[in-house]
Amino acid sequence: NLKYGVFSPTDTDSAPAALGPYSQAVKANGLVYTSGQIPILATTGEIVEGGIQEQTKQVLINLTEVLKAAGSDLEKVVKTTVFLKDMNDFVAMNEVYATFFSTHQPARSTVQVARLPKDVSVEIECVALTN
Repeated sequence: NLKYGVFSPTDTDSAPAALGPYSQAVKANGLVYTSGQIPILATTGEIVEGGIQEQTKQVLINLTEVLKAAGSDLEKVVKTTVFLKDMNDFVAMNEVYATFFSTHQPARSTVQVARLPKDVSVEIECVALTN
């Protein structure tokens, strides 16, 4: 437990298992902090086939499942951080991202990184309110 609130790890089989010693998400003081999600299919553990748009869609599906398991959803997201392997994918990623956040648009940072786990093109993490 945290000194000033409840610390509760959350894991679900509806999203890919963590690749290391960490939780898919943690609830603390009315917020959900997700670990970064990459485009892995929960059913097979394989990377989704396709380019940045297919990968972004799978990442956001995984994020949706993690949030659901933690008692939240995309409508309660207050901040996302998007990690791209190539900033030239920004426009294509945004096209898919906008379909998941069409009416509710949380704050967001997008950064280009040298490399992501399993050499994927995109990873997204978020902070959301709980129900």
